[in-house]
Amino acid sequence: MKFVIGLIVGILILPIFAYLYLTFGKPPVVVADHSLPFEREITHVPLKARTKREAPKTAPIQASDDTFLEGAKIYRVQCMVCHGQPGKTSRFAEPMFPQPPQLWEKEGDHTGVSDDPPGYTYWTVSNGIRLSGMPSFSKMLDDTQIWQVSLLLANADKPMPAPVQEELAKHARE
Repeated sequence: MKFVIGLIVGILILPIFAYLYLTFGKPPVVVADHSLPFEREITHVPLKARTKREAPKTAPIQASDDTFLEGAKIYRVQCMVCHGQPGKTSRFAEPMFPQPPQLWEKEGDHTGVSDDPPGYTYWTVSNGIRLSGMPSFSKMLDDTQIWQVSLLLANADKPMPAPVQEELAKHARE
């Protein structure tokens, strides 16, 4: 009988503790706070699984100089403020949590998300990521525009044609 009472009390204490923890404002909710234990794993594991399951396997448009230029125009206006530009990281992103990836920065053997299939980037741009600052662009850009940006970023580790480089060198809101 003592075991059953102890079990019931134990089961009740956990939700009460969680409720008090949340209502007294103890969880890390501001950018300067440390992340929760396992926060990265809790969010990244299901995100990767869902992206892998739902991301398109092939692009309906071809990667070409024209595609890259159109993607660069869109990127400059819609993405650059958070994700930076070649040779220049975003100052806007520095105080964000989690910090948006700098998509033109070299990381090991790849640049930005160039090691991901273009469909993964398409899925992320189209759907956004909750609680990260990454909005869904599905109502702001059409599918072709999202693919243009996705193919541009999939090839970010390759030399770009001069017009694309010039577009990416402009300020974000010119």
